[in-house]
Amino acid sequence: MAEESSHASRYVKLTKDQGPMEEIKPGELNQPIDVPQLHVRKCNECGQPLPESYLAPADEPWTTGIFGCAEDAESCRTGLFCPCVLFGRNVERVREDIPWTGPCICHAVFVEGGLAFAAATAALHGFIDPNMTVLIYEGLFFSWWMCGIYTGIMRQSLQKKYHLKNSPCDPCLVHCCMHWCALCQEHREMKSRLSDETAMPMTLVNPPPVQEMSAAHDSPSTSANANHQVHLEMQAL
Repeated sequence: MAEESSHASRYVKLTKDQGPMEEIKPGELNQPIDVPQLHVRKCNECGQPLPESYLAPADEPWTTGIFGCAEDAESCRTGLFCPCVLFGRNVERVREDIPWTGPCICHAVFVEGGLAFAAATAALHGFIDPNMTVLIYEGLFFSWWMCGIYTGIMRQSLQKKYHLKNSPCDPCLVHCCMHWCALCQEHREMKSRLSDETAMPMTLVNPPPVQEMSAAHDSPSTSANANHQVHLEMQAL
């Protein structure tokens, strides 16, 4: 007991008067820590981390203008008489997982159908109530803007794929105001891009045939040595 009492305790008991106690709120110690090394730039399309030396590609101009429809006679005729077919082909080239028939039918129903309905309403102007005519035209105008937004989204996907700048303005506004010209321009752009990406013809070179030596061409000395070896092996057995 004397030895235990002689050694002073290494623990000090503090009271409230000896030192102020800090009030710790619940959850205060579980705060997230900001680590600068974790701040990594990621790709907007796939979400993969990008290196520090990565530079985003600059926006390129379109190869043809918005009013260059006459540069490609085939797309000009298709866009003038069957714009739904041209739109379906453009969507199929931009989005390979979407067949061209679906966008073609949607375009035919809403765009060509809306124009035909507007023409029929104008032809029956005296037979339809004026108030009803106003409501019909308002609905057609609203549906036209909705179709312009949908086709503008497809144009925006094309611009992201080839890093093209807005020309001459926002994609949705281009389709709302110059729909047929925009379809032809997109078709010409993809046609020129795909022609540039075609693979060059390759020349296949076949390897020379494997040469094998038959037993008839063996030298007499080789055959004599072989017989001698076989004779020795037979004596050993």
